[in-house]
Amino acid sequence: MTETRRVALITGAASGIGRATAVALGAAGFDVIVNYSRSEKAARETAALAQTKGAKTLLFACDVSDDSAVRKMLVAVEGEFGRLDALVNNAGTTTEVKPQDFEGLTAQEWDRVFAVNVRGVFQVTRAAVPLLRKVGGSVVNTASIVGLRPGPQPLPYAASKAAVVNLTKLLALNLGPEIRVNAVAPGWVQGDWMMRMLKDKYEDLLARRVRSTPLQRCVTPEDVAEVIVNLIISNRLVNGEIVVVDGGHAATT
Repeated sequence: MTETRRVALITGAASGIGRATAVALGAAGFDVIVNYSRSEKAARETAALAQTKGAKTLLFACDVSDDSAVRKMLVAVEGEFGRLDALVNNAGTTTEVKPQDFEGLTAQEWDRVFAVNVRGVFQVTRAAVPLLRKVGGSVVNTASIVGLRPGPQPLPYAASKAAVVNLTKLLALNLGPEIRVNAVAPGWVQGDWMMRMLKDKYEDLLARRVRSTPLQRCVTPEDVAEVIVNLIISNRLVNGEIVVVDGGHAATT
């Protein structure tokens, strides 16, 4: 049980924004629970990186769309640390069906994206509320710029992120005053996720996005993690907000 270090749970922490957030929170004085669904090797790498920052870590394999598994995860968190100060709902999934291909999108794919991206956020938050309330904790959800404005993303992904935006505000309304709830809405994030989605178009589209962004670069996972950490440890009167992290692209195009 940790008494001097705060504790954070990050879902989908095996790579990308989740990994960067786990490391950044470790550096900020948190012990971290590294949640993952399938990528155990990558999750262990995340845990090792957080440990280099002084964090005690707990690995927990759990599909956030499985409520019984989620509740077991929070029982494990309480048993290991006895507290939870921050929750980062970062786990997410998508489909490779193009947004114009209406007939190519199955109901099963649609439901799977919403089960992870929306219901998963609710289920993990619900299970974490008793621990978060004890310490006046903070929740940060990973939304997306395509949840705020149209973009070339698969339909269920964009719609699910719009739902996360609304859910964030509803949770902020209903969990106060003990718990603050905010979200980040990253723009075009460099890294494996976009490489998988864009394949051979990645480098060209990255260069185009850099040219059209006022700060002349695209977002990195570390940029998003920096904002998440700030929402958790400071900004004490910021609640129910969606913080866009995209170098000013959405605000100027």
